[in-house]
Amino acid sequence: MKIMSVNSGSSSIKFQLFIMPEEKVISRGQVEKIGFEDAIFTLRYNGEVYRKVLPIMDHAVGVKLIIDGLIEKQVVSNMDEIRGVGHRIVQGGEFFKKSELIDEAVLNKIIDLADMAPLHNLAHATAVKAFQKIMPKVPHVAVFDTTFHQTMKEDAYMYATPYEWYTDYGIRKYGAHGTSHKYVSQEANKLLNRTDTKVIVCHIGNGASISAVKDGLCVDTSMGFTPLDGIPMGTRTGAIDPAILNFMENKLNIGTDEMYEILNKKSGYLGVSQLTSDARDLEQAIDEGHRLAKLAFDLQAKRIADYIGSYYVYMGGLDALCFTAGIGENSPRIRELILDRLEVLGVKYDKQLNDQNKLDISTKDSKVKLFVIKTDEEVMIARDTLSFIK
Repeated sequence: MKIMSVNSGSSSIKFQLFIMPEEKVISRGQVEKIGFEDAIFTLRYNGEVYRKVLPIMDHAVGVKLIIDGLIEKQVVSNMDEIRGVGHRIVQGGEFFKKSELIDEAVLNKIIDLADMAPLHNLAHATAVKAFQKIMPKVPHVAVFDTTFHQTMKEDAYMYATPYEWYTDYGIRKYGAHGTSHKYVSQEANKLLNRTDTKVIVCHIGNGASISAVKDGLCVDTSMGFTPLDGIPMGTRTGAIDPAILNFMENKLNIGTDEMYEILNKKSGYLGVSQLTSDARDLEQAIDEGHRLAKLAFDLQAKRIADYIGSYYVYMGGLDALCFTAGIGENSPRIRELILDRLEVLGVKYDKQLNDQNKLDISTKDSKVKLFVIKTDEEVMIARDTLSFIK
C-alpha cells in the first residue's frame, strides 16, 4: 500500500511516497516559498524531475499541487491509492508518549504546545489541516520528534529550576530529532547483532543533537526544552551561561525577542566564523586558512566530545558511536575532530575508511564500533503511520 510521509514548515511542504511495508520510495518532492508569487513545486518520480515556478498562496494549494502532480505523472492513478499520511510534529510535550491518529483533540493539543516550538508546531498544524481538507477519508498520523526521548529518567530531563516551573509550565528537557535517533540506534543494534547495547548517536546537521540509547531506549539527549539547547549548530548557540543573555541585552539595548533571534539565527557556525552557516563553505574556508572558520568547527567538536564522554559515564560504557545527518554523514573532518578527542575511551578510527565515508570506520582494535549511518526519518514516519491502517 502507498503511504506518504510529510515534513511541513511555515512556507514549505516536503514529502516522500512509500510502498509499504516494503519501504520503497516511489516519489518525493517539495513545495517551497508558500505565500509567494514565485513559489516552487518539485516532484521526483521514476528517475525524472518535474519542477514548476508559480504562485502558491497557502498550504492547501500546495497540497493539491502535490496530489494532482502524483496523479498527472501516473505515480498514483487516483488519490484513494494513498492509504495514510504521516506528519512530522516537532513538539509533543509530555502529553504525547507515542505517535497518534490525528483528530480534532490531537490537533488542538499540537497547537496548544506551539509556545514550546513556535517555529514548528503551528506550521505543522496548518499543513495537517490542508491535507485533511484535500484527503478527508484517510488516516492522518502525528509522529513526534519528542516521543523517543520520553524514556529519560528525571535526573536526565529535569532542570534545577523551581519545581513548580515543571509542574505548572512543563519546563523540562524534551529533546528533538527523535525519529532520527530512533532509526540510527536501531540500525546500530542490527550491525552489532544484539539489543542489549549502549549506543550514542550524533545527529549533526544544520540542527544538531546527541543521544544516549541504552538497550534501545533513550536515556539522555542534548537538546532541551527547545532545540536551542545542547551543542553549537549552524546558526544556534547551543548551551551557554544564561547570565550572558541579560548582560548582552543591556549592552546591546535589545529585548528578549531580539536576543532569541540572535541565539537561534545568528550564532553557531555563522556567528563564530562571521562567514556562513554552511559546513561545506566552512571547510573550504578552513582549507584556505580562515582561523574563525576552524574555531567554529573546533568549538562544536569539543562540545560533542564532552557529551559523548558524559554519556559514556552515564551508561557505564559504550558499544557503538554513530554519526548521521548531513554533516555527520558527509564530513570526515568533523568526525576526525571529534574522534581525536576520544582516544582515552579506547576509540580508534581508520583514517582511510573515514575519508571515504564508509559505514564502519573503526579499526579492528577499537573498543567502540564507529558507524556512519544514513538517517531515514521519513521511513520511521511511514512505519508508524502503517501501524494505524486497518
